[in-house]
Amino acid sequence: MSVTQVKVILSGGPIDLSTPHRSVPAAELGQTLKVRHGAGYEHFVHDGEYQTVDGCEAAVFRWTGRTKIAE
Repeated sequence: MSVTQVKVILSGGPIDLSTPHRSVPAAELGQTLKVRHGAGYEHFVHDGEYQTVDGCEAAVFRWTGRTKIAE
């Protein structure tokens, strides 16, 4: 069984957050995307917006906040 991957663009968040090419399974578009950064996670959500980059459509995930990793 094949899982369709969707390219992702991260918008907002810390300036020093690395933004390599990312993709998520299409089924996860409605969920919060958590990206580990330093001692926490940056949270991003997709609100239905898409952008075309280099001829490919990508889902835009906007930064909503940060949580710390529990020790």
